[in-house]
Amino acid sequence: MPANETSAKPLLAASLLALLLFTCGLPLRDISTPSAANQLSRAGSAEPQETREWREARERMVHEQIEARGVRDPRVLEVMRKVPRHQFVPAEMQSFAHSDGPLPIGYGQTISQPYIVAFMSEALELKPQDRVLEIGTGSGYQAAVLALLAREVYSIEIVEPLGKEAEARLRRLGYANVRVRIGDGYRGWPEAAPFDAIMVTAAPDHVPPTLVEQLCEGGRLVLPLGRYEQDLIRIRRTPKGLVHENLLPVRFVPMTGEAEKTPR
Repeated sequence: MPANETSAKPLLAASLLALLLFTCGLPLRDISTPSAANQLSRAGSAEPQETREWREARERMVHEQIEARGVRDPRVLEVMRKVPRHQFVPAEMQSFAHSDGPLPIGYGQTISQPYIVAFMSEALELKPQDRVLEIGTGSGYQAAVLALLAREVYSIEIVEPLGKEAEARLRRLGYANVRVRIGDGYRGWPEAAPFDAIMVTAAPDHVPPTLVEQLCEGGRLVLPLGRYEQDLIRIRRTPKGLVHENLLPVRFVPMTGEAEKTPR
């Protein structure tokens, strides 16, 4: 046996012990949930034989509809190229999946226009370690986009069959860091709060105060606001108070449930 092999054994053992101690000292969240980077490489793996046509359709969608209108965040653009949008629309609508507009997904709900999905995702200013709350799961497409941009996504859908279908679809496509709850999202998900970012994908006529309360300091809330004329707004929670920004005019389905009954 070469002399250098026997002398290397104690050094190797010490190195392995140091690595074990370092790993055991990590916070549980850091080792129990797949990272956004890992999600990006794994999500969609349930469809390994995806055709080149679908990939090219997404590339055109990003180039012509999203980049051309000013979305610049490279992570958002990468994710929009990655998530198989055609998997989140009804089978009879798949040929229109990448068209420049919203599409019906049943139960009076829609999947948002690709540009709006990208714009709202960019407006959240997400970092890989962020925790996100989404109100309005719909088909699960926006949740899938958020899942590749953030650490954890909590999504609430008020229409039970739609929420169950979305949850099964997200699981099948490999988005393991999304949790879906069936219920009214007006009061958010208090036991999982606070959140770094909250997105609402249906329009109330006032800002739900509980959602603002569930933002951490520095957190961002992006939502369409208004009953007839709507604006997409961003609310940022700062040490000095809330900062409101109007981003652009939009048209979303109305937020139902408690939002309809609670006075402004």
